[in-house]
Amino acid sequence: MDVHLRELRYFVAVAEELNFTRAAGDRLFVSQPTLSKQIRQLERDLRVTLFDRDPRGITLTPAGVALLPLARQILQSWSGARRAVTEAASAQTLTVGFQTRIGRGLIPSVTARMEQRLPGWRLLFRQVTWADPTAGLATGEVDVAVVWLPLPAGDKLAWNVVAREERWVALPAAHRLAHRSVIPFDELVHEPFIALPASAGVLRDYWLATDQRTTPPRVAAEVTTADETFEAVSSGLGVVLVSAGNAEIYQRADVVCRPVSGLSPSELAVAWRRDDHREAVRVFTEACVRCLCTLPVT
Repeated sequence: MDVHLRELRYFVAVAEELNFTRAAGDRLFVSQPTLSKQIRQLERDLRVTLFDRDPRGITLTPAGVALLPLARQILQSWSGARRAVTEAASAQTLTVGFQTRIGRGLIPSVTARMEQRLPGWRLLFRQVTWADPTAGLATGEVDVAVVWLPLPAGDKLAWNVVAREERWVALPAAHRLAHRSVIPFDELVHEPFIALPASAGVLRDYWLATDQRTTPPRVAAEVTTADETFEAVSSGLGVVLVSAGNAEIYQRADVVCRPVSGLSPSELAVAWRRDDHREAVRVFTEACVRCLCTLPVT
């Protein structure tokens, strides 16, 4: 069976950290069970044991020591190949990650700005699930991303806030609070909530408003996309906090959205990797700020 680049990337992270928790949370932004599963799959594919595991920690086996420089070389070669292909293409492409529909008039304005400043460049949009709160930036899947804050801690990503929107709640149409024009968060704390996956980390906590609670939230279901979220709400599984803009974008007859009082506004940001100094990245991020920062603060 062929080994995947993701498995090699995960192996290198664990080998360099010698700690599954740090590698999962600080390097890869995935859950520890997901990381452990991928490492076990790599060991099965290679038919070797790569790490010695005991209560005191982990160490590389001789097979792991032999694989580490080769894995680094393969990943570096693939990165070089991707760069060469991109540079050879007649039309340069900037890949934009997102998790919910962007809307808000952003894309037409940014596209026009890109065409004016960088003729020949085009935008490619890629939807990434909530399992990666960086919307593909951490893995190199995208060049820039339109994301909801907060992002995972660390110094590898930079961002600018481009819009602030009130947090609303999405309820099943028949919910007992659906008739209210504004709902205090205190009246929602005991409701079952739809949550982002655990790998979303601080972003999951933010949309559960854990900082406003005195007891842990009741999580009725976990979802990885916006469409899954609204399907779960319409099915009566629970309620979910959403931004005011997304409440408008995702309107549907079987879901009611209402403003929530007692919560700080959500923040939409354009994000990029700090070490990516390409002009196209700068032009895109500046265009996002120019477009969306003119919106009123809610």
